[in-house]
Amino acid sequence: MNAALQPLLSAWRARDAREQRLVLLAAWVLGLYLLWSLALQPALRTLRDAPPRLDTLQAELQRMQDQAVEAQQLRAIAPLPRTQALAALRAATARLGERARLTEQGERIVLTLSGVSGDELRDLLAEARVGARARALELRLALQAGGSGAGALAGTLVLSVPGA
Repeated sequence: MNAALQPLLSAWRARDAREQRLVLLAAWVLGLYLLWSLALQPALRTLRDAPPRLDTLQAELQRMQDQAVEAQQLRAIAPLPRTQALAALRAATARLGERARLTEQGERIVLTLSGVSGDELRDLLAEARVGARARALELRLALQAGGSGAGALAGTLVLSVPGA
């Protein structure tokens, strides 16, 4: 190894003092740049980005825990007889008037929707899940064209109720 460094040492000694200082200065600048770009900058970026990411992850965890509690509460509720579940589902559907039609097809309940907003559908599904203990099996929706309002939905929703 000493033999390999010998030509470099002799080239270094051949330089005058000013060139040696400039080469050392360039080596220091390059070393500091490498230290910054490979060690310090990524660490500082991680320190800067960690708190907002941690807040986002904690909020997501809280939502998941809330959903788990809600699922446990729904499982703990006593099952309804089919007739009572159907009555609750009919009551929830009646709020939409002519825009929703409920049909029994064997053990499945088909809900045909026309001109329903996203908020109304969300409320209907929440009421069907809690009040009638219904589970959505299939959902086919499309944005409805025409004059019934922007964002109106039309389609079918297939549900299963207890006792089915």
